[in-house]
Amino acid sequence: MTDLDLNDIRTFVAVAQARTLTAAAKEMRLPTSTVSRALTRLEKHVGVLLVQRSPRGVSMTDSGKEYLQSCRRALRTLKDGGELLERRRTSPTGLIKVACPHTMARDVFAPLLKEFLGRYPDLRIQIEPFAPGWDQEPREDVDVFFKLRAPKDSLHRVRPYPGTVRGLFASPAYIQASGSPETPDDLTAHTCIGSVAWKLRRGKKVATPNILFRVVSGDPRVGLKLAISGFGISILPLWMAKRPDVRRNLIPVLPQWTPEPITLCALFSGPSRLTPKVQVLLDFLDEYIGTDRDPRLREDLAKGYFTDRRLASSSDA
Repeated sequence: MTDLDLNDIRTFVAVAQARTLTAAAKEMRLPTSTVSRALTRLEKHVGVLLVQRSPRGVSMTDSGKEYLQSCRRALRTLKDGGELLERRRTSPTGLIKVACPHTMARDVFAPLLKEFLGRYPDLRIQIEPFAPGWDQEPREDVDVFFKLRAPKDSLHRVRPYPGTVRGLFASPAYIQASGSPETPDDLTAHTCIGSVAWKLRRGKKVATPNILFRVVSGDPRVGLKLAISGFGISILPLWMAKRPDVRRNLIPVLPQWTPEPITLCALFSGPSRLTPKVQVLLDFLDEYIGTDRDPRLREDLAKGYFTDRRLASSSDA
């Protein structure tokens, strides 16, 4: 036996209400022959005659009248279920578990959570920060996992976000005392703060100076404080180094050489369509990350601070 076609049920209900095949076909915007075949197919499936056809229209058999009530209840249940899902989509509920680097928790989520939870009052959010240099794998109990390196091969679905453009910076006092490097290799003779090998680009040229970091840290705020203090040279996000409250305390180092940008992507599991709570979170972040409304910019414009999200790829954080 073939599976029951829900559209045949809808056709049967439409015929019962319209009383003629022609009227039902007109209402459903289908050829009359299509309506007739659907009705015949349904009767064959249930094994009983549901309507009596005549030149004047159709009349319900006793079995058809009983079956009609069941069909109407079933369609109403489906309609109510669809409306419930729509309400959940527009007003999702429950707890969202998010894992992200400490820097994202502090500089992105913290400033935006009040607005996000105000927009979706039935949601709660649990944030689990981790060190940005720790390339851990997503746990199954986490709804959304944010990574600074886009995975080359992952069983999770991936949504890229605009990457963060960076530069090398030091304080005027450090440059005055230690001089300014003229090539990437000159950095090996300077005091530097970082966590992984620096990859610098100038057009098609790539340089990876063999630097022994005096301070090993992947937190850009540590690098910022040390650079401002005159301790050494650090790679910093442009949005951080060019803030009005710090830009006068830093000067670019090797400005013609650009460090790899920090990429950002969200990993999540699930079917082709996202759960409502994950969908609204990712869509909400789309409104901010890498735009003029990005909370890290402090009302500055986004141009020059972020990469195109389509360019997201593996990068050193």
